Amino acid sequence: MFVKALPNMLTVGNLFLGVVALILAFNHFYDIAAITVIVGMLLDGLDGRVARMLNAQSEFGKELDSLSDVITFGVAPAFIMYVVALNELDIIGIIITAVFPVCGALRLARFNVQAGVPGYFIGLPITAAGGVLATLALYHNVFHLGFLILSVLLLAFLMVSNIKYPNFKKVGVPKAAYWITPIIVLIVVIVAIKFPSEFPKIVFLPLAAYALYGIKKNVDLLVKKVRKRRETRKTLPFE
Repeated sequence: MFVKALPNMLTVGNLFLGVVALILAFNHFYDIAAITVIVGMLLDGLDGRVARMLNAQSEFGKELDSLSDVITFGVAPAFIMYVVALNELDIIGIIITAVFPVCGALRLARFNVQAGVPGYFIGLPITAAGGVLATLALYHNVFHLGFLILSVLLLAFLMVSNIKYPNFKKVGVPKAAYWITPIIVLIVVIVAIKFPSEFPKIVFLPLAAYALYGIKKNVDLLVKKVRKRRETRKTLPFE
């Protein structure tokens, strides 16, 4: 029974970390709050794999996962960014902050009811978007406020867009390896505690690259369409 409940326990752990991140951000522990979101990402990545590995998938687990993701990767990262930067904009900052979790919730709702494309996500996953935003907030003294605002809005747009992103969640895990799950989580936590200043940078770069991948792919598609139209016009006979 415990083994079958393990995926949902990981999901609840993800939700718990999201709430903890909010409390940490409220008390101005921004770096630890961002690390908490990152650890939540790890649990989110494991719960689905473990569920498939143990044949313990359920509608309950699916809904619990979405509700947890809204808090951990929608509300928490947006609040971290608000506390460190967007609060300077008063009501505008509040609106921009709210846009991010709202778009995240819309993306999750669409994911739950629409048939996806095999091997791809439609729109940037909220997990990646939240990870980028939470770690980006740690560099609020490096980037201009305008850049941070554009980043929040761009990530929100990418979540509700129709851009296709590779889906790595279907990568399987051998059944005999489920016992290693807590060890993986423990290793990540130890590394985060041991290198609190470097850990977010290590996570930020691949997540940012993943988010930008969708933009590049969309631009490439537009360029191809423009070229195709030009070639079509050249082949048309003059009237």
